[in-house]
Amino acid sequence: MKIVGLAILSGSGGLPQRLAEARPDALRVVFRGEKHDHSGSVFEHDFNRLGDLFDFLIEHEIGQVVLAGAVSRPSLDPAQFDPYMVRVAPRLIAAMRTGDDALLREVIALFEEQDLEVVGAHELLPDLTVPEGVIFGTLPSDQNRIDAARALDILEALSPLDVGQGAVVARGLCLGVETLQGTDALLRFVADTPTEVHPGGGVLAKAPKIGQDLRADMPAIGPATVRNAAAARLDGIVIGAGTVLVLERDSIMQALDETGLFLFAERCR
Repeated sequence: MKIVGLAILSGSGGLPQRLAEARPDALRVVFRGEKHDHSGSVFEHDFNRLGDLFDFLIEHEIGQVVLAGAVSRPSLDPAQFDPYMVRVAPRLIAAMRTGDDALLREVIALFEEQDLEVVGAHELLPDLTVPEGVIFGTLPSDQNRIDAARALDILEALSPLDVGQGAVVARGLCLGVETLQGTDALLRFVADTPTEVHPGGGVLAKAPKIGQDLRADMPAIGPATVRNAAAARLDGIVIGAGTVLVLERDSIMQALDETGLFLFAERCR
């Protein structure tokens, strides 16, 4: 008989708790030292002892794992490795040198080698994404759509370099791209741009990298994204249709109403 118990491997943010509310039967697991926002009980494990984690999941008859929330890059300590980690650490270290996507693919592969199915949050909660053509808030102008298309083109061009999932374009000019620091840092950078360079207007684009495994590190926006975009003097946000998580939708709608920004979904190549 196939084991179908679910474990939520949690980071920070509201997504893990949203999943836990939808699946109260799921085990909630966090890596030691990582922040989380679960209100219920959680099981803590050391990333340096992945073998112990896999034994724990098998013992609790877990067949599926969902990776949800923001986590920091693991800090590896060979002195703490269990025998399994000794064997797989070279693979993880090699992936870490390549980029976040490579590391996440390697982590997923390790779970799958233990016959654990890794599923995406969007598969468990499909209402978290937005279909193509849907517009919230104000209507984007023709210039907004031109800027949105250019921002998405920039993300597509950067995809092979594993840089980030966000870009800001205003009047055809790129004001910044998301890097390891994340979307909030990008928007703060744009907000600090002198008004003679960035008087206002423009669009934030959020979309996955081409070929990205959406089961891990799927792009996401929340109400803070809207407010930070407004603080950066932008007109709105474009997201990849069906490929970006829209968290706390009611709060996002309120933020759009209060700021006058738009949010629309566009199909990405």
